[in-house]
Amino acid sequence: MYKRIGNWLIIFLITFGLITCSASNNSNITTSNGNSSDSEEFRIWWPQGFLTEENTLVAQLVEGWQKESGLKASLSLIPANLLDSEVVKAVDSGNPPDFLYSTTGDTNLFPKLAWKNELADISDVIEPIKSSYQPVALQTVNYQNGTINQRHYYAAPIGQQTVHVFYWRNLLEEAGFKDSDIPKDWDKYWQFWQTVQQNIRTKRGGTSQYGMAIPMSDIGTDTFLGFEEFLEAYDVKILDDNGKLILDEAANKGKVVQALSKYTELYKGGYVPPKAIEWSDSGNNISFLESQSVMTVNSTLSIPLTQKLAKNKYNESSRDLYFSKIVTADLPNRPDGSDLKSILGIKQVVIFQKSKNKEAAKSFLKYLLKPEVLGKFIREGSKGRMIPVMPQLLEDPFWKEPDPHFASAINQLLKTPTRPSYEAINPAYSVVLERNIWAKAILSIVKDQVAPDQAANKAITQITEIFSNWK
Repeated sequence: MYKRIGNWLIIFLITFGLITCSASNNSNITTSNGNSSDSEEFRIWWPQGFLTEENTLVAQLVEGWQKESGLKASLSLIPANLLDSEVVKAVDSGNPPDFLYSTTGDTNLFPKLAWKNELADISDVIEPIKSSYQPVALQTVNYQNGTINQRHYYAAPIGQQTVHVFYWRNLLEEAGFKDSDIPKDWDKYWQFWQTVQQNIRTKRGGTSQYGMAIPMSDIGTDTFLGFEEFLEAYDVKILDDNGKLILDEAANKGKVVQALSKYTELYKGGYVPPKAIEWSDSGNNISFLESQSVMTVNSTLSIPLTQKLAKNKYNESSRDLYFSKIVTADLPNRPDGSDLKSILGIKQVVIFQKSKNKEAAKSFLKYLLKPEVLGKFIREGSKGRMIPVMPQLLEDPFWKEPDPHFASAINQLLKTPTRPSYEAINPAYSVVLERNIWAKAILSIVKDQVAPDQAANKAITQITEIFSNWK
């Protein structure tokens, strides 16, 4: 049964970026690689969804705005893995889209574009609805513009994500434990999953079961997203409150070594699948869903949501996995016993400074940010892969139905300590993430046998150089 889960997920991922969307009578809706036929059109670029119905919803959203405003839009649905690079090319050519949503723009694209004065100031849209937002969401999009040396709202928050822990309750029970046995103490927590692996292997008499599906590759984003929680756990201070780099201070260097050592010892000790050094962002999902690994971490609820199907006699086994066997759990405490802050990924939409249709773009933005419109998009478009940043949207019955995964994610994001990611404070850090500096350091330790202190020194030197050369 679990093997089939993995096969479903592979199909799910292969489908990503290949979905087509039927054309609308009221707007030009295309799937595309980013090429635009007419720079005078009001152009919306949006990532293709996993499912046809997600793309249909976006098309309906645009149509709803067109009917309300009397204006027209050209909507291009672009594969998410190509979207950011197409945006960069469009910006460099002087012909960016007017309006953009990117699922990864918050980490390595929007902070840099705001700094370079490529994004429009949308404070006039955000200010009247500020009270609707969680303050931390607005803090994240209050980007620095290097041209005028001022901070303004250069993006609008629409949802949020963070790193969650997932584990199989049935495998935990097979190892002789229950949910309440999982410790909160940092060191004991990671030792616990090692013990789970040992117990299952002893019981089964095999060596194919692993305690943790922790990414170790320098492909994609999962490795650095997970590792940044380790940096947070060891109280590594990368920037001060003013955005100045302080990572190279002696105290921080030692803590980076601790974080790298702890993260990589899980792999070197044989508690993570060997293929983790080659995983793309789907690798840990597949390892977990095929029950090769008991526990994993992921930055969305996409893992359990693969099993959330309509209630009928054909879906009973998947629904049992979703509601009873897969658990979304809290992060452990930091080594000093304090709460570990969840680092936020705030999903955002932007308007470009060189847009020839700024008024239409702002009109569309205002429409999108209406609670009933944004709520429907998050509920039906993202399928719960992101959580609202407007608390009032959580009053929707969708978020209040008995759902253990939504309840855990909402509690983690709204009721436990969180912080914005560093690129929101200083856009130079987005280059660190773009170049995958931390993931490369991890890979050098587990694959090339580089000592953690040497890997830390190299990473810190590279990051210091990035900040020194930032303009």
